[in-house]
Amino acid sequence: MNPMLYAIPVFMASIVIEALIARRRAPGAYDIPDALTSLHFGILSQVWGAFTRVIGFGIYVLAFEHLRVTTLPADSVWVWVFALLFYDFCYYWAHRAGHEVNLFWASHQVHHSSEYYNLTTALRQTATGGFTSWPFYIAMAVAGVPPMVFAVVGLIDLLYQYWVHTELVGKLGRLDRVLVTPSNHRVHHGQNDYCIDRNYGGILIIWDRLFGTFVEERDDERIVYGVRKPLASYNAAWGNLNVWSDLLRASLAASTPLAALRVWFDPPQGRGVALAHLDTSKVRRFDTGTRPAVRRYALAQYLLLAPMVMHFLLVIDSVSAAAGIAYALVITATAVGVGWALEERPFARRIEMLRVGAIAAALLLLPELAGMGWFGWEAPRWARATLAVTALASLALLPAAPLRSATAGAG
Repeated sequence: MNPMLYAIPVFMASIVIEALIARRRAPGAYDIPDALTSLHFGILSQVWGAFTRVIGFGIYVLAFEHLRVTTLPADSVWVWVFALLFYDFCYYWAHRAGHEVNLFWASHQVHHSSEYYNLTTALRQTATGGFTSWPFYIAMAVAGVPPMVFAVVGLIDLLYQYWVHTELVGKLGRLDRVLVTPSNHRVHHGQNDYCIDRNYGGILIIWDRLFGTFVEERDDERIVYGVRKPLASYNAAWGNLNVWSDLLRASLAASTPLAALRVWFDPPQGRGVALAHLDTSKVRRFDTGTRPAVRRYALAQYLLLAPMVMHFLLVIDSVSAAAGIAYALVITATAVGVGWALEERPFARRIEMLRVGAIAAALLLLPELAGMGWFGWEAPRWARATLAVTALASLALLPAAPLRSATAGAG
């Protein structure tokens, strides 16, 4: 069973607790549209990652079977410790490339696109990373780390990084010297001049100290989060694709094939271009003035979407590829539609009525018309009718007044 099925309830509970504490201790730490968008990014990461992770893991298995110089015993404690340290070392370089090379930044920028820093930011993960991250871990396969061990230590490394995405935990003294902590990782997410391309570690910050990329959080300078070219959108699908789109256009416009190739391997700020100074006092967070009623509607849609995602993760290995992709598209359409609603797009209400209506109709009609359940879920008609009515009733939360266009955003 996908371990994320167990992790997701823990994530949701901890986010609620942090948000409640932040209301007293750090009132500006949470913004509902931004937090919901981060959760949508996390959903798309899990949904589309179910397809793309097979690529990276499959290549790892092939490398292990054909290129390994030895076979390390999976029942030895020292192998697990070695594998975790090895993975964290490889992660440092994968993460560093994700900031310093356009090809990898196109995927990784998703994680930095939030202008807030809280536990939902940890879940703002890429849906395309499976295509680009795998080369950095082949050395582990060559060294003989079994695929199962590789998968588990990778999950440990990922889950560790969840808790460091918070403004509620200050500096931790000696731990800050060895581990990636909230203080160290806040620097990594900053736009401030001193924060750029720093503190890449996953679990251990010692890699940054060894390779010259460590910097300590400054007490006298407020960190401004996000990226220098703001996403300015609550559309999680566009958030995954916007840099890929920019690179593709730049590559097609290049004067020579070599120049087109260089686009993908240049640093994000451009080859030979010094990073411009940022006056953080002039940075303004993206805000479309989303009305409270729209926020409530978006939250209701997320509460309806979360069980759907859990079901997707349960059945994805047992349904056909076509059914899996269709299910992923349904979930993606929900994230996009709700994102447009949060942006107060003028067409969002019509899109949401069509989307919710189509899902309700599918729940009611598909089993009878096509002899099929809801992607492997065979439920009695009363249960499907209840869900369909609940989905339709949620539309009452979306204001009837025409939605104005977003103040910014391209997605």
